[in-house]
Amino acid sequence: MYIALFSLTLIRKTMKDPLLKFDWNQARAFLATVEKGSLSAAARYLGKRQPTISRQVAGLEESLGIVLFERVGRSLVLTTPGIQLFDHFKSMGHAAKLVTLAAAGQSQALEGRVSITATNVLATEHLPPILKIIRKQAPGIVIDIHATDQIRDLMRREADIALRHNRPEGPELIGKLIAEIPLQLYASSEYLSLRGYPKSIADLSEHDFIGFERPEILISYLKNMGVLLESNNVNILTQSGTLVLSLIKEGLGIGIISKKIAEKNPNLEIVLPAIDTIKVPLWLVSHRELRTSQRIRFVFDILSAELPKIIK
Repeated sequence: MYIALFSLTLIRKTMKDPLLKFDWNQARAFLATVEKGSLSAAARYLGKRQPTISRQVAGLEESLGIVLFERVGRSLVLTTPGIQLFDHFKSMGHAAKLVTLAAAGQSQALEGRVSITATNVLATEHLPPILKIIRKQAPGIVIDIHATDQIRDLMRREADIALRHNRPEGPELIGKLIAEIPLQLYASSEYLSLRGYPKSIADLSEHDFIGFERPEILISYLKNMGVLLESNNVNILTQSGTLVLSLIKEGLGIGIISKKIAEKNPNLEIVLPAIDTIKVPLWLVSHRELRTSQRIRFVFDILSAELPKIIK
């Protein structure tokens, strides 16, 4: 109570008009500038441009009728009033965060729904053992998995967490590169016995391949591995990663899959082991605001810790 009364008294003393209201966005800009050390760092943290942050800090100074920062060389140094107000604005920031969480219905308990979107292969082959860990540690969390090879829009809240192969774009998205998935050419023992084992890269031009979506996608991947193919080598196309695996297992051609998945299928053999391995990045992505939810952060951290162990 004393702190609250002191804050109110101090602010009223420093404002030109005791009834004047300042913009909370200006206060956030001030807090971020102090905590991050500069206007540019505050802009990066808040996902805004530096001139915007500078205007908001200046607007706060005008509203309160005081100078919060002094420039010393290229650095910003808090004035005495700025130091006094910082702690109170920080307390207000914490309170505002709690209000935001309450308004969004986000409980601090490890309960509630968390939606995850991942490719069919990742969801089918890698997520189940991790879900066992989540269920054991937080049985109150309901996991909603969108197993799809189409990208869900986190900005529209179509999912809370996404597993993607591309770096996330946009200031409101945060991503963590958690692994690089090694891929190699595989075929079934049945296929290789029937069509013959390739002895060189040139021999691959006589074989059938299973592609993803369009022939040029596979051809581009293989070119990076030193393999030159024509579109007529790609005889089956699909948008489903799990179907690619099933088609390879059925002996319908050679395809690219991860080494970890191939190890689970003893009837699959690596084709030309000397060919360079392709490494595909795996990003764990969430919306910046959703990371303030304890349950979503919990699932995010479990995925971040466990997926590299399973994939490598």
